[in-house]
Amino acid sequence: MPTFLTNPHLTPLTGTVLVVIVVLAGHRFRKAWKERESDPRWAMRAWVFGSLAFLGLIALAFVPLES
Repeated sequence: MPTFLTNPHLTPLTGTVLVVIVVLAGHRFRKAWKERESDPRWAMRAWVFGSLAFLGLIALAFVPLES
């Protein structure tokens, strides 16, 4: 079994990269939400970026950092 599945943790580098991804996905979600009246495909983009931000935040909240 892979080591990550037996003892999951985030290194400081992966945690930082995940924070950057969450921030960028949240920004794109907000941009898609603001364009909802002019873009007919805003909902699909909002779901994609919102889900990405949500999953990243869940990972940051529940996967411990390596010490």
